[in-house]
Amino acid sequence: MLKRLFAGPWPGFFRILPSPPHFLLFGLGAASIAGFAPFYLFPLPLLALALLFGAWSRAAPGRAAGLGYAFGLGFFGAGVSWVYVSMHDFGQMPPALAVLATALFCAFLALFPAAAGWLQARYFPAATLRRALAAAALWTAFEWVRGWLFTGFPWLAVGYSQAPFSPLAGFAPVLGVYGVSLAVVASAALLAKGLRIRRPFILHPSSLILVLLLWVAGYGLKQIPWTTPVGAPVAVSLLQGNIPQDMKWREDRLQLSMETYARLLLASGGRLAVLPETALPLFRHQLPENYGRLLEERGRAKGGDVIVGLPEFAANGREDYYNSAFSFGASRPQAYRKHHLVPFGEFIPFKAVLGWINQVLVIPLSDFSRGGLDQKPMGVAGQAVAVDICYEDVFGEEIIRQLPEATLLVNISNDAWFGDSVAPWQHLQISQMRALETGRYMLRATNTGITAIVDQRGRVTGVAEPFTLAVLEGNAQGFGGATPYVRFGNYPVLGVMVLLLGLGVWRRR
Repeated sequence: MLKRLFAGPWPGFFRILPSPPHFLLFGLGAASIAGFAPFYLFPLPLLALALLFGAWSRAAPGRAAGLGYAFGLGFFGAGVSWVYVSMHDFGQMPPALAVLATALFCAFLALFPAAAGWLQARYFPAATLRRALAAAALWTAFEWVRGWLFTGFPWLAVGYSQAPFSPLAGFAPVLGVYGVSLAVVASAALLAKGLRIRRPFILHPSSLILVLLLWVAGYGLKQIPWTTPVGAPVAVSLLQGNIPQDMKWREDRLQLSMETYARLLLASGGRLAVLPETALPLFRHQLPENYGRLLEERGRAKGGDVIVGLPEFAANGREDYYNSAFSFGASRPQAYRKHHLVPFGEFIPFKAVLGWINQVLVIPLSDFSRGGLDQKPMGVAGQAVAVDICYEDVFGEEIIRQLPEATLLVNISNDAWFGDSVAPWQHLQISQMRALETGRYMLRATNTGITAIVDQRGRVTGVAEPFTLAVLEGNAQGFGGATPYVRFGNYPVLGVMVLLLGLGVWRRR
């Protein structure tokens, strides 16, 4: 029985016990996280992936899967282990259960590079250019799948590591983050093919020339101004209240939170002022009238508006409530309701089966309803502002729904859930990628950091010190027009991946 189970195309897939090459690739996966924010050492993921693809080039399917799994365990184990902080430190999950949940989460994510490794070894000839390009296409395809499967977790797509400094970031306005990922992994695969560091040493100049052409093309695309300025820059104030997460929802701290933001707001000078996600921990209808007047008068006094994150209770007979943002000031009152919710943080998926998790995690308002897909930009402070809330800006294909009408992007977040980890910095880099993709400024107002102003080229022009009470003042230029990515989304890069895989299969036949 067991012999039949392990027969066929899968032999060796289950025999992935650690060996020195696996340990090496685990370490390479972990080390490549330094390519992302806050370190921004963008060549590191490329070099680590080149070594992985080199190991894949002649490996049998089972071994390639094992090597990919080892790399993925190191990569995600080092890169997203901060979910432990959210579950234990602030969700009050018991330590052992939080460790187990984090380990299982990383183990699940590592299946994606394992699957890419198995498929490229199973269906493409060893040590060929076709296998190298197929490996790059499959890696990127599984990143894309990870971005929507089970509501999606595209965090740490390799393309993010290139924002904003790498020449390959030039592909972002054309093909989006997955296009940048494809450029990175194609470079890595071609580098592994072009410099085969084993006996005998083999040099393939054609592969190295293709790498050079990719990087030159990225640099050239980076010089193109895809969007054009609209009107004069607007003065902005981004408020960072620095309310500790374990204090934020305590009733006895509500008054202090309200006073903190009122003081910061009155001391700010921007025509557009932005407060973080759920800045005031009470429903919109519970907001005292005098506080609402303060927000409106502050906006009118500057000839502009204030955007505030507030949960919203909808008295629609179903008792729905939303994670929302509201505007106060000179413009008509407007609202945005968060559409893409965080699993287990803002809703419980498969509630009939997993509803018990709500009893383990202590998370306030953990059953939000979804806002609509067709929401329009807010017309505030003379700008058309596309608002997104926290986790939503991880999904570039969703951000572009409000474009090209929007002239500015605004992200309000509460990254206090991640504590003093790399997660808030990684989130900032994701916002930098959204700015590159859309050719728009991105304004980030967060509770504890990273509050920042990002220009249309993904560069941070202003940032507040994390975990401090701060008002970040600056100017933001509105932009009009549409990048190719805004017009076509992920379809072009999906087409390129299908083409690469199709060419490999066709040649094989």
